[in-house]
Amino acid sequence: MTQHVFNPTLTLHVDGSRRFMLRRHPRSPVLRPDPLKAWEAINVFNAAVVQHGGLFHMHYRAQGVDYVSSIGYAVSEDGLHWNKLERPVLSPQEPYEARGVEDPRVTWHEDDQCFYMAYTAFSAHGIMPCLARSHNLISWERLGPVIRGENNKDHVVFPRKIGGRYAMFHRRPPHIWIAYSDDLVNWDSHKIVMSPRPQNLGWDEKRIGAGGVPIETPHGWLVLYHAYDDLHVYRLSAALLDLDDPSRVLSRPRTFLMEPTETWEIRGDVPNVCFSCANPVVTNGQGESEVYVYYGGADRMVGLATCRYDDLMAFVQTSPGDPSWDRH
Repeated sequence: MTQHVFNPTLTLHVDGSRRFMLRRHPRSPVLRPDPLKAWEAINVFNAAVVQHGGLFHMHYRAQGVDYVSSIGYAVSEDGLHWNKLERPVLSPQEPYEARGVEDPRVTWHEDDQCFYMAYTAFSAHGIMPCLARSHNLISWERLGPVIRGENNKDHVVFPRKIGGRYAMFHRRPPHIWIAYSDDLVNWDSHKIVMSPRPQNLGWDEKRIGAGGVPIETPHGWLVLYHAYDDLHVYRLSAALLDLDDPSRVLSRPRTFLMEPTETWEIRGDVPNVCFSCANPVVTNGQGESEVYVYYGGADRMVGLATCRYDDLMAFVQTSPGDPSWDRH
């Protein structure tokens, strides 16, 4: 069967490419597989990145020759040059993880003063969203699956409690949902936050999922998310949600911020993919705030695209939404 390969010349740039887009960093991709290590010889992708103690800390999904995923760790002074640990920090251990631990998203939680890793467990039991806890980013205590009995993923914990409760995005296909918990194990009050838009420009018509940790701003929760279309091309965009009720969408532009255009984003184990699990806000050398969007390209390597924080806020606040649809 011939595999579809996205043609970047046939994009959805309806305005002649004059609109705001993320910029790929000149050093991207910033993390590549290591053929000398069996556990990460084939692919490294879909990485979480947090800043802590003056360093950047990355947790990335890695696949070796058996294609069973584990989660590796790397550290950097500048977010560009990375030193990896020799062994994974999280490998399949439980029966529900038998075929891999995938797609980490790491949150520093203000109330608990610790890190939570949201990761996906894959096995014959299905696809389960799980959580783990750490105080040093190396040793992780499993908290177990947080939603059972359904295939679910793309979950990420908010950086503080909302209304006195933990909050978490997750995905019941094809929507982004939010849920709340008192103990990080039992989750309730599930509600759809955003849905695909078949009547939009086409790029987010099939399925959507959360990106990295929501960014708290004075105007609302700034969230990045991915979406794909009928051709299975993954693109990235952003939205703004209410601070007190994140199920209420304040702004969701019609257009996207990034699509696969580089060869290593178009051709790989899963072609035509830009998929992000991390969007830390970083202060650059000029004292300006930038958003670093780390993303997996075609499930093969880790890339970095950036933008000024103010520009991203302007994008979500001033770009046109869809006037023909009363739900986001």
